[in-house]
Amino acid sequence: MSEANPWKKLSSALKYENAWISLTEHQVLNPSGKPGIYGVINFKNIAIGIVPLDKHLNLTLVGQYRFALDAYSWELPEGGGPVNTSPLENARRELLEETGLRAENWDELMRMHLSNSVSNELAIIYLARNLSQHQACPEDTEQLKLLTIPFEKAYSMVCTGEITDAMTVAAILKIKIMILDPAFGI
Repeated sequence: MSEANPWKKLSSALKYENAWISLTEHQVLNPSGKPGIYGVINFKNIAIGIVPLDKHLNLTLVGQYRFALDAYSWELPEGGGPVNTSPLENARRELLEETGLRAENWDELMRMHLSNSVSNELAIIYLARNLSQHQACPEDTEQLKLLTIPFEKAYSMVCTGEITDAMTVAAILKIKIMILDPAFGI
């Protein structure tokens, strides 16, 4: 099987745009050659997630009500940063803004595409270590609750479905593997 693009774009039209996303509808010929439409959400920011893990393997989570889900969500400190800015600088800003934490050590943990069937959203998740507490200053759209718990409790919350945020689930599962494999040095 070829890895070449089997889709053919016939035309494209911008249907919606705001400061964070745009929605484009494409008239296409699908891989079988039949006409159709394909809507793509273009994100103007890179999604950023941070795993703030202290020396005792405690993890700080952020709780907030998510409008799109109409539900409360426990997740990593997360946010976004413009595509043309440093993802690491955006991660530092988000961690401080949401939790008041600063980290001395930063490692890129993973990159993910969050919903690649309908969007181009890229997420970059960092592991933040050697933490110190400072003043948090969340955005006015955020009503955040902080929860610092042993990593194993967070892992359990993923396993029981209490945590469903995709970036958080993926990062916690990867950290669990890293803890189990001494080659990773956690």
